[in-house]
Amino acid sequence: MEMPQVCVVLSGHTVDEMLKDAALAMAAGADLVEVRLDNLWARELEMDDSEDEAESKRRSRKEIEYDFLPLESVDLDAALSSFKQGIELPVILTCRPERQGGHYPGDEESRIEVLRTAIKSEVSWVDLEVDISVKDRDSLMEMAKGKTQVIASHHSEEAPPPANEIISEIEDYVSYGDIVKICYPISGSEGALRIFEAAWELRNSEIKASLMGIGSGGDWVRIHAPLLNQNLVYSTMQTGWHLSHSGKINVSDLSTAWKLLGYA
Repeated sequence: MEMPQVCVVLSGHTVDEMLKDAALAMAAGADLVEVRLDNLWARELEMDDSEDEAESKRRSRKEIEYDFLPLESVDLDAALSSFKQGIELPVILTCRPERQGGHYPGDEESRIEVLRTAIKSEVSWVDLEVDISVKDRDSLMEMAKGKTQVIASHHSEEAPPPANEIISEIEDYVSYGDIVKICYPISGSEGALRIFEAAWELRNSEIKASLMGIGSGGDWVRIHAPLLNQNLVYSTMQTGWHLSHSGKINVSDLSTAWKLLGYA
């Protein structure tokens, strides 16, 4: 059984925080890491003094509020140089826009320039959303050709459709990158099962895909990724009760699950 690559999404909103998380991810056995460049412009707002610890824990991750730095406050070239020197694993560079759940505070034109700079750094992978304009996508794909692999990503705001529609959507995006990544918000077992069914139907396909859900049950495909022949599984170094409710999974817990299930 061929094992999927495990990617740890780095936590933190500064270069130093991400570098520390990358070192921990490598020690935990990650195959590659994702650097969310858009997080460099975002800072979590401090918890209100009137909010006790129990109230804080009840907040979902979506309720966390952020303050955003001016675009010019981040030295992107210096940050990319630090990542290149300080991270030994292959890296996925991502700059997620607000429309797909990201934190980049600038307009689309400036975000595309961030992605151009990312590709020019000769990073191993770059994440390009499927809704990028055709003109910009073609230009970025041409830049990446031969040196940087592309993840074609889509973070839907709608619940998962039936499995056959998920598969059709993935097939539409095959030419957009080397791996198709699709993530859906889910609120119950029905949505989680639809994602799992789509992954099961695709398990013998030549299409390279990474499917997942955000919400309870969103980790089912991640946990059974080896059985489903998923090519890439996203994980985290974070720990805590909120992970199972958000569909995420700690990289060490993922490794343990695969061993217990006989996948590894």
